[in-house]
Amino acid sequence: MKYVMATHNPNKLLELQRILEPLHIEVTTADLQEVEETGTTFAENAYLKAKAACEQTGLPAVADDSGLVVDALNGAPGVYSARYAGPDATDAQRMDKLLHELDGVPAEQRTARFVSAICVVYPDGERMDVEGVCEGSVAFAPRGHDGFGYDPIFLVGEKTYAELTPAEKDAVSHRGKALRELAARLEERHGN
Repeated sequence: MKYVMATHNPNKLLELQRILEPLHIEVTTADLQEVEETGTTFAENAYLKAKAACEQTGLPAVADDSGLVVDALNGAPGVYSARYAGPDATDAQRMDKLLHELDGVPAEQRTARFVSAICVVYPDGERMDVEGVCEGSVAFAPRGHDGFGYDPIFLVGEKTYAELTPAEKDAVSHRGKALRELAARLEERHGN
């Protein structure tokens, strides 16, 4: 079975392919039109992207919307995680903005979670939704060299996502949890 992933982020595609590989499900990308993320939740934005990708390609489409929710910032950056420091900001600029806003906030008040909502939309209109959450906190400075986005400042235990190997990250991450749930649901659907 072939699915298209609604993303321009090669890192998200690699995570999805790693976890779905045992199911022999082919996941590809396509030259898709950008979808405006007008939803107020991660799940709404994932659905908007999956629906548009399915309509554009005629294939079952998978989309993820995820972000960092920081308690001391009343849930920010939340659904605006990718656009937090402006639409063309780099990962480093987004992290700098977040760390600046948390300046003076002690470690015990830097609790946060990464949330990943994944939606699959099929050409017949059927829809499947899963969500994964990883609790952690925000570090005082970036650490590690792997990962992307906010990975260098998101702590799970003593390590940031960026200090974990891909396998370690997949085992604990919000997206890893959501993708394992998705894999189980797809396995039921396809009888693999």
